[in-house]
Amino acid sequence: MIKVIKNKNSEDKKFIEKLLKRNQLEIEKINNQVKDILYQVKTYKDEALKKYTKEFDGVWIEDFLVSKYEMEEAMNNINTQLKEDLINIKENIEIYHKKQLKKSYFIEKENTILGQIIKPIEKVGVYVPGGKAAYPSTVLMNVVPAKIAGVKEIIMITPPDKDGNIKDSILAAAHISGVDKIYKVGGAQGIGALAFGTESIPKVDKITGPGNIYVTIAKKQLFGYVGIDMLAGPSEILIIADKWANPKYIAADLISQAEHDERAAAILVTSWEPIVKEVLYQIELQIKHNDRKEVIKKALKNYSAIIITDSLEESIEIANEIAPEHLEILTENPFDIYKNIKNAGAIFLGEYSPEPLGDYFAGTNHILPTSSTSRFSSPLSVDDFIKKTSLIYYDKEALMKSKDCIIRMAKEEGLPGHANSIKIRFEEM
Repeated sequence: MIKVIKNKNSEDKKFIEKLLKRNQLEIEKINNQVKDILYQVKTYKDEALKKYTKEFDGVWIEDFLVSKYEMEEAMNNINTQLKEDLINIKENIEIYHKKQLKKSYFIEKENTILGQIIKPIEKVGVYVPGGKAAYPSTVLMNVVPAKIAGVKEIIMITPPDKDGNIKDSILAAAHISGVDKIYKVGGAQGIGALAFGTESIPKVDKITGPGNIYVTIAKKQLFGYVGIDMLAGPSEILIIADKWANPKYIAADLISQAEHDERAAAILVTSWEPIVKEVLYQIELQIKHNDRKEVIKKALKNYSAIIITDSLEESIEIANEIAPEHLEILTENPFDIYKNIKNAGAIFLGEYSPEPLGDYFAGTNHILPTSSTSRFSSPLSVDDFIKKTSLIYYDKEALMKSKDCIIRMAKEEGLPGHANSIKIRFEEM
């Protein structure tokens, strides 16, 4: 089911290469299809959206906008406990993300003013997966940081089900978090609508939120027409474990990611070989009655592995090389280990900090860099919803002190117009 690899074996290198490239084949296959969808949406707008919603979601939608009545009904339909849970999760996300808020600053020195002006992005589009799966937590993870940043208008899109409806919990989360408008459209066509604008859906300045491979490729192709947060791939978890780790917990946590998607990656890296047999047994035991066991089996077979290393240090090296979305450290002293982690979207310390804690409750953002992009990118945050503008003021005296340096640099770079822009201000001298 899940392959076992000995480190310092060519097989582990091949596995890592396969893991890092797992999006490429699919991207190449459907790039042109997405390109055509986006062209149709740009050209035919709502007409194209209706056609693709019928084709991909199996329902004809005449009016994409979710009505106030539908929102009210959703809030009435969800049970009191779920409503309370959504509110509590929202508060946790707020507490964590408010610390990220930056302020404008100014530096005044010798007749000069330099500054950085922080302003929220005016209009943001949030994509929330829907249809078969529905993720109210993703609504909160996108919208709460945007509200903290001060975004003026938040437009949410999410695919409808076969009856043309949106799940009550999604609409309730949107209402609780403060979404301004919601439209029943998903996929690459929905991303195109947000980027170009249609008769019914307004154009936005930036699009955030995870989606399937079509959504990801659409965001990639449209970067430039519109800002994007990141290119999210299939979910992944890597667990570093030693002899103190509980095999039951390891198996459960590997399964928790494998159940997302057949292309999800669940990886255990350990220098304690005796634990492997028990983990394999626990995986078999725990998936027996899981409703998504077929998805789990494929994910464990395709892109998952148990890698046996010679030492804890080697386990850390592999973790840094893979740069996983989620990294759990199930060792005797996790607080010592995490300091050596260079690349990870989120780090979970100890056996009572499993990955779903971050997904649903703790308050850290669960929209994380995947496919090794944690080498250079970060979780979704308030920073994704602000823009920074530089401010420069020099008076005549200050510019005069600097003019010779600027003119020399302009000449060095072969840009006489730049030099003249400075010179002309002092010609009378």
